[in-house]
Amino acid sequence: MTKHLPPTSHEPVSRRQFLTSTSLTAGSFVLASHGVGTPCTLQAAPTKTASSEGKIAFFVAGDTHFLAQEEKPEAIDETSAAICGRLVETLNRLPGETIPAEAGGGTVIAPRGLIHTGDIIDTGDKQSAVHKVMQRTEFAKFEEEYGVTGTEGRLKYPVYEVFGNHDSPRGEGHALDKIAARSKKRKDLRSLSKNGLHFSWDWNGIHFINLGLIVGSDSAIDRKRRYAAAGSLEFLLEDLRDNVADPQTPIVITHHIDIARYTTACDLAIPAGSKEWDPCDVQAFYRAIKDHNIAAIFYGHTHARSAFLWDGVSPKAERGIQVFNADNASHFSGGHQAFFYVEMDQGELVVREYQTKDSWQTASFTSQVWRSSYQKT
Repeated sequence: MTKHLPPTSHEPVSRRQFLTSTSLTAGSFVLASHGVGTPCTLQAAPTKTASSEGKIAFFVAGDTHFLAQEEKPEAIDETSAAICGRLVETLNRLPGETIPAEAGGGTVIAPRGLIHTGDIIDTGDKQSAVHKVMQRTEFAKFEEEYGVTGTEGRLKYPVYEVFGNHDSPRGEGHALDKIAARSKKRKDLRSLSKNGLHFSWDWNGIHFINLGLIVGSDSAIDRKRRYAAAGSLEFLLEDLRDNVADPQTPIVITHHIDIARYTTACDLAIPAGSKEWDPCDVQAFYRAIKDHNIAAIFYGHTHARSAFLWDGVSPKAERGIQVFNADNASHFSGGHQAFFYVEMDQGELVVREYQTKDSWQTASFTSQVWRSSYQKT
């Protein structure tokens, strides 16, 4: 069975409107104050071709929103802890599970790791004394569940996180301090920004880049942004220059804020900070990657799954970069939640969604699969 992604308007909409529309129209391509982000190279290992090293798999999940109790900020919220804990149990048991025919068939293989699309915690966007205590409680619980390298927490796989607006919209704070410290524990990185917030690594010749909340800022546009980019665009440009010598190298990019609503013309007249992601920075992001072999872009934020092709002009392009918006994985509000299970092999990207309707008490694959080629022709 073949389905195509329903057209999605790229006129400006509110976040509420976006959540409503994407939850109804989600589809597929084909169903079958930290410093700037200048990188320092960590490894000089030669880039290998992805097609020569076999299949890899990984999970993409985000918007976990670990929440502490406001009336007792040293304690984690029981509902949040239960939902987040059941998600980790689900992730741990999934390898070896049979994939149903309607989701493409096969068996879940052991993942190389989990990429977290941000909003790890819930209260990093608040600055009261109580909320600062809550942030510490929330991040400590995240580390208890997820660890870093697959050995410190309950999760059995390494985790590679970006930060979201609920971790810190300002580019500073406890969550970002912890992310920077965690980055130093990762021994497989190709490049790490000086502020420790952005980094890249390789799995079987595929280059992965984590870029934080948004990708920016375009230095040619002199106006205040709502959210701190923390030097992510500068890091991206230098990482591509230093670590992607072969134009055929497939690349996977992760950030937090959604592309679809902010893919508009670069308008110098819009009020400063009026958009979560300045459209001029979105355009600069596209210019930076358009000549590279981008296999996929993943992000979160909207709490609604969508998938589309992006050409820098529209999120409803007929040809372009494969983009995947992950649903929330374990927000404390519960209910419908999901993550992606991704396989890459021999130039083919295969993305499936694993979902729950009862906060990970039960779960299953959704009845679809996204398949696309990521090698240049």
